[in-house]
Order: sequence, then structure tokens, then C-alpha cells
Amino acid sequence: MHLLDAIRDAFALLLSGNAELWQVIWVSIKTTVLALLLATPASVIFGYLIAARTFAGRRVAIWLVQTSLSLPTVLIGLLLYLMLSRQGPLGDFRWLFSQSGIIAGQMLIALPVMTAFTLAAVQAADNRLAETAVTLGASPWRVMRTVLYEVRFGVMAAIISGFGRVISEVGCAIMVGGNIEGDTRTITTAIALQTSKGEFAQGIALGMVLVAIALLINAALVLLQGDARTARGAA
Repeated sequence: MHLLDAIRDAFALLLSGNAELWQVIWVSIKTTVLALLLATPASVIFGYLIAARTFAGRRVAIWLVQTSLSLPTVLIGLLLYLMLSRQGPLGDFRWLFSQSGIIAGQMLIALPVMTAFTLAAVQAADNRLAETAVTLGASPWRVMRTVLYEVRFGVMAAIISGFGRVISEVGCAIMVGGNIEGDTRTITTAIALQTSKGEFAQGIALGMVLVAIALLINAALVLLQGDARTARGAA
């Protein structure tokens, strides 16, 4: 199949409302959003605490967070597979080859990414902000809220980076999810499968959806950042 023919067929699949195609897209979006909703609070709090607190082993914690960014997703999938298998310590949950297993894997992938970006954003914040809040009698919880609000666009960038890392990964999803049609088949695992079968049209269509999602999410962040700069300028 020529490239132009594959692209034409890809557009035809998207516009025809192909049920199989849109089921794959729905599973990807559903698992990714749920994983981020579960991982974001912990990663943002961890990132803030590591950046703002002084404690024994802080440099080691930063080193571990940054190192975890380099872990291949297929290794995370392998470790989670062993944990969720029948002989594993989490086998009773029966999450292997299920959407719950994919969500668990995606949480593990997103956590270090969002933690590292939040940590960097908080470290870049003006120290006088937290010091002023403490001087005014703010509680530690209120100080954290104040600092995180000040670096909110850095936190948004962390969440978007986590989203991009999760929705585009294939290794963990295929190992833990099993690429089951209509249940655990995601955009990336479907692209890998269809390409191996020589059916490039569906792979291209799903790739277009991935690019469209990335463009929309990043466009929203750019617009928010622009509105914030405009508001500060007006003030």
C-alpha cells in the first residue's frame, strides 16, 4: 500500500466512525486520565516536599527521582507483571490483563515524571514567597498551597508531560494489559499490532489521533500561560 493510499484510508476510518477504532481511542483516554487523576496528588506533594524541605537523604531522593525518568516502560511492565501474576504478591487483585493493571502501570510511569517536573518548578520559585507566608503565620499546608499556586503553570506542565509519557508508551501497556481487543487494546498497542499485520491505515489513523490530542492539550496550556502573562501585565 502506498503512503498516500494509507493516509486516505486512515481519514476514511476516522470519519466513518469505525467502532473498533474509537473503542481503542476510548480505552487509551480512559486509562490515561484515571491514572493521572490517581497519580497527580501524590506526585505534586512529593515534588513539593522534596524541593521545599531539608531532610537527611534529600539529595538521594532527588537522584532517585531523576534516575527513574530513564527507566524504560517495558521494565516497569515486567516488574508489574511479576507482581500481578498469580504467584506474585498482588496476584489476588486479578489485575493482570485488565484495564486496572494498565492504570496501575501508567501510574508508576507518570509518578516520577510529574514529581521531577514539580520539584523543578518549586525549586525555581522565589524563596521569599514561602518565607513571607510563614512570617504571616501561615500553616505548612497553607504555605504549600501558596507556593504551588505560584508555580501552577509548572505543575500544569508536569501533568501534561506525564500525560504525554503515559498515553504514548507501549511496553507496559502490552505486557500488563495483554492487548485484548475491545478491552485492553490501547492506541499504541493497536498501532504496533496493525503495523505488524501490514494494515497501515488504522495505525496512521491512530497516530493522527495521538498527535491531535497532544496538540490540543499543549495549546490549552499555551493559552492559559498567555492569559496569565496578559493579566500580570494589565495589573
